[in-house]
Amino acid sequence: MIGCLIIHGYTGGPYEVEPLREYLVEQTDWNIVVPTLTGHGEQLDLKDVSYEVWLEDATRALEELKQACNKVYVIGFSMGGMIAAYLAATIEVDKLVLLATARKYLSFKHLSQYVAEVIGDSFKGKLEENEIYRHYKSKFGTVPLSANIEFMKLVNKTKDYLEEITTPVFIAQGKQDGMVPYQVAYALEEEIGSEDKEIVFFEESSHLICLGHDKDVLNQMVLGFLKKDT
Repeated sequence: MIGCLIIHGYTGGPYEVEPLREYLVEQTDWNIVVPTLTGHGEQLDLKDVSYEVWLEDATRALEELKQACNKVYVIGFSMGGMIAAYLAATIEVDKLVLLATARKYLSFKHLSQYVAEVIGDSFKGKLEENEIYRHYKSKFGTVPLSANIEFMKLVNKTKDYLEEITTPVFIAQGKQDGMVPYQVAYALEEEIGSEDKEIVFFEESSHLICLGHDKDVLNQMVLGFLKKDT
């Protein structure tokens, strides 16, 4: 039995990676697990939650999956990508997929461009059509500063493990990503220790790469990578 662990991003939930999960369920008979990290999900409750708890959540899910499966893949989106990288470095897994991975802190320079787009769409009466506004509007004012600090701690903790990864890695990054600049993918490719690395850029995708214009192609490429040589 093959197991696949998918880890969502900071302040997000399983819904961020749902199209990919659905596609893998349809195309395989794998045991696919998408845990909700503590404090995350549809209703955020991130007060007094430490980054260690998020790592523990993911570690527990992976260990349970490994008990049930003889081969395990790990996929991570955004902050979940750094968690997935940490898992691949500390626990034996067969393949690793990193999607729009937050190797560095979220770019406030690029974030300001998103804010400008939201303001512009609000004047045009198209606010509800704005992808970023629809995704993040419920989070405005609900994420405590302490949680942002824990996010930064997690990035600092996990980036030191990148060089210890030896499993094959697939890196996907949107060129229109306003949260994690696409150049970050090059840093990931350089720092990851594995000799088997593949990197793909999607011209039309923003940060929410699993929900964007290129999601169908992304799903196919991720599955192709995971099935390759098996």
